[in-house]
Amino acid sequence: MLRPFPRIRVLLAGLFLVASSVLAQPTPASDAAPFPGTKTTWSGFDRYDFTVDGKPVLVVVPKVAAPGKPWVWHGEFFGHKPAPDIALLGRGFHIVYMSLPDMLGAPAAVAHWEALHRELTRHHGFAKKPALVGLSRGGLYVYNWASAHPDKVSCLYGDAPVCDFKSWPGGKGKGPGSKRDWQLVMERYGFKTEAEALAYPGNPVDRLAPLAKAKVPLLHVYGDADEVVPWDENTGVIAERYRKLGGSITLIAKPGVKHHPHGLEDSTPIVEFIWENSANAKAKKGYAKQNTAAPR
Repeated sequence: MLRPFPRIRVLLAGLFLVASSVLAQPTPASDAAPFPGTKTTWSGFDRYDFTVDGKPVLVVVPKVAAPGKPWVWHGEFFGHKPAPDIALLGRGFHIVYMSLPDMLGAPAAVAHWEALHRELTRHHGFAKKPALVGLSRGGLYVYNWASAHPDKVSCLYGDAPVCDFKSWPGGKGKGPGSKRDWQLVMERYGFKTEAEALAYPGNPVDRLAPLAKAKVPLLHVYGDADEVVPWDENTGVIAERYRKLGGSITLIAKPGVKHHPHGLEDSTPIVEFIWENSANAKAKKGYAKQNTAAPR
């Protein structure tokens, strides 16, 4: 039998070791597969629309992703008052929305969110803990996800958020409620009677202990004349109970403002809240260096 010369044997062995080492290396997040689906643009940034768990998903991609791939996850109404999203895209955040209209944060909606979180963190290198944004009824989505997964939330920003479906759409307090959406609550949550819905112990106002234990910071922006989602039945209850549990919540009231308009004229407090609680130290250092003014 012919045998390779000693030098050839050494060379072949070396090549085998190099190849084995390369194959054994994990795939860096930066080399993760690109997003599938349709590519368009949104506010000057690339947007991808695809499906996860059978539901429509969109991801808006920054020009350069911040270290750790921080992201903002909307409960509802993506694109409404987009100034904070645009600012955070400029700082390297991804923006994410899963379309689940009329599910009102029900357990099935939380299950769909679980599938999306797995997809983005395992296959696209996203940070484990997104920043959650709950605008109006979106509060039910983000709070129900957060209370079920407090270790997967960096912070939560609520904008006139629904925090108790008895208040809206139930209309069992000051507000008029919504008969259509109250019927959806009955159906989506599987309640057989209204009494069962009213006795339900799983509203956001009832499930704050896991978030307080995980030290998840909260920010609520609200109009103190909100007639649709009365602030004292929603944000007010959250604030009182969360503080008693040792949690941190920042409140920004808008005097005389009703349910609309949402957001703030100057969105800086929202942007900074999400940035400070979601970006990692490397991202903050890089951003600070990039934006340091030249000495005069």
